[in-house]
Amino acid sequence: MPEQEDRDNPSPRDTLGPVVSLGGPRTGAEAESEAERRRRRARFLRELAEARALRDRVQPRRAKAARLRHAMRMRTFRW
Repeated sequence: MPEQEDRDNPSPRDTLGPVVSLGGPRTGAEAESEAERRRRRARFLRELAEARALRDRVQPRRAKAARLRHAMRMRTFRW
């Protein structure tokens, strides 16, 4: 039975994708994949900002409360 449990609950290491190296010189393909990753990240951040703006427009009371909470955090923050 332990074999069955192992197949049903894979370890986190099994579910992770390939390991990406952070150091060393990069080849053309790696540099292109880095540029593609940056493009995907920029697109994701644009869509996230758009979704937040839409939520703020359709839920103004929640947006106002969030602004007030943020302002309070900023007032009480110490450098």
